[in-house]
Amino acid sequence: MEHEFQPIWVAGFMSGTSLDGVDGAMLLTDGEKITQFGAVTELEYTAAERQILADATDAARHWNWLGDMPEQIFEQARQVINETHHRAWQNLLAAHNTSTDGQNASVRPTLVGVHGQTVLHRRPAKGRRGATLQLMDGIGFAAKLGCRVAYDFRVDDVAVGGEGAPLAPVYHRALLEQLGPAPAVVLNLGGVANITARQSDGQLLAFDTGPANGPIDEWVQGHGRGNCDYGGRFAAAGRVHDGLLAQLLEHPWFFEAAPKSLDRYDFNASMARGLSFEDGAATLTAFSAHAVAAGLRMLDEPPSRVIVCGGGRHNPVLMQMLTALLPCPVQTAEDVGWRGNSIEAEAFAFLAVRSLRGLAMSWPQTTGAPRPLSGGRLVSPD
Repeated sequence: MEHEFQPIWVAGFMSGTSLDGVDGAMLLTDGEKITQFGAVTELEYTAAERQILADATDAARHWNWLGDMPEQIFEQARQVINETHHRAWQNLLAAHNTSTDGQNASVRPTLVGVHGQTVLHRRPAKGRRGATLQLMDGIGFAAKLGCRVAYDFRVDDVAVGGEGAPLAPVYHRALLEQLGPAPAVVLNLGGVANITARQSDGQLLAFDTGPANGPIDEWVQGHGRGNCDYGGRFAAAGRVHDGLLAQLLEHPWFFEAAPKSLDRYDFNASMARGLSFEDGAATLTAFSAHAVAAGLRMLDEPPSRVIVCGGGRHNPVLMQMLTALLPCPVQTAEDVGWRGNSIEAEAFAFLAVRSLRGLAMSWPQTTGAPRPLSGGRLVSPD
């Protein structure tokens, strides 16, 4: 019989494919339930740091597991990841130690979960297993922090034939349990969009639905108009090209059964080539919304609501399109009392404890793994 595991304070960090920065969060958890939420932090990459990570991503795409690994730029990226995450760790501890309640101000996490930077992800296809690469020097990071670090969460799932993504559903379930038993969907709008559907019997179904912010950001950046469509102003000024949208929605991806996953660049800004800048922004935004709607149509049980997290929830045009297309109320994470900017960081804190305990973090219905599977590599500072 397993001994009772007492909740511990754990920190989690997430750096997404949008390359905007590092999110950090602390939780008091046993890896099954959330006992208490701790401090959060957000650290933005400098232009130089973002460029190194972008160069590493480009190098990974050109390499694509063929020939010699571009180790020099990968090592530069690992240094950026470790240095920025260390700064985020220091900021997180400072925020925790100055918390107003003071109850846990002297508590220092003994475990950290770190996602690392995804630079390449290839899903399984035609009998070939997938592959995934998150850059992170976990051993060096553990030495910097002086505590245990869990990382490389996706590789075990991929090694047995799973998609390796998404991994946050088990944390989404813990959040949803606090809201009641009705079937609900958590929609994450990052570079890629993914959903976690918690059904009325408690079972999870999860998969990537298609692109989210990635192609829109790439389109804006490629035109020298900033890093993203802030406030959706570019999409709002354009017109959706209905013919192109219909063509994009005929992509074989939308007819594949779930679970399924995407690399950030499987759908990219070239889809809008030939359109004006504003029309391209509008069409790519509409495509992201319609892709989510197509994903929800794959569910056997309609959700009572969709709760949106990730950066895309800040795009009012995208949110308006989702509200018009989806068959149930659409709410933001903040609408239900969640910390929308920190959910993925919280998830990897939660997963670190599950890794420590050997608890499952992926299932046949979430990643296509052949059985419930734990994951993550645990390293100590000594």
